[in-house]
Amino acid sequence: MILYQDTLPAGKHWSMRMRRGTSLRLIDKTGSANIGVLFYNPENLLERYNAPDTLKCQHTLKLTKGHCLYSDMGRIFCAITEDSFGWHDTISGNSNKTLVEKKWGKRDYQHDRNNWKQNGYDAFLVEAAKYGLGKQDLAANLNLFSKVEPDGEGALSYSEAQSKAGDFIELRFEMDTLVLLHTCPHPLNNSENYPDFAVEYQIRPSAPITEDDLCKNGCAENQRGYENNRLYHLGL
Repeated sequence: MILYQDTLPAGKHWSMRMRRGTSLRLIDKTGSANIGVLFYNPENLLERYNAPDTLKCQHTLKLTKGHCLYSDMGRIFCAITEDSFGWHDTISGNSNKTLVEKKWGKRDYQHDRNNWKQNGYDAFLVEAAKYGLGKQDLAANLNLFSKVEPDGEGALSYSEAQSKAGDFIELRFEMDTLVLLHTCPHPLNNSENYPDFAVEYQIRPSAPITEDDLCKNGCAENQRGYENNRLYHLGL
């Protein structure tokens, strides 16, 4: 059952409060999408997505089905319950105004209206400001549907094997979470033209968590994370 759905074209941004017990399905409608995402606790905005802990405790560089996304207080914002692509980047950061102008030229809303070229950093700032957040509150972000590859020296590049039309990821929220997202280009994308894609998002009710849940049992740290969530919701 879909409770709500909408589509964002490239270079746009949105935010929403996802409730515990709901899931967010994101669908790449046209291929080669990028969705920049940040998470915050709406009851305590100082608690936010922690990329290093998310990777470290699950011993991974990429994120995919079975992984959890952690806050900087050891709790789990959400879990990846479905994923048709299999690789999501959380180390490359965000595009900014200088980078976008250097790669695709300068455009602004005053002159180009809906054909202007937004960047991820400013897109996050617009959404963050709605909740009293600013520059100091932008943590390292997640880039959904973007695969990066290291060379022999460890330098990262944007992979040619990106998502296809119809690829999707589903996030099951384990606590109420403020979600900021944008559809601006990945910072390592060197396409000739400003990337043009569309992303659909759907809010759905989550299925109950079972004893053999893949995300909860993915590693011992995830089990501790779920216990932290349980204590949080008990008010302890």
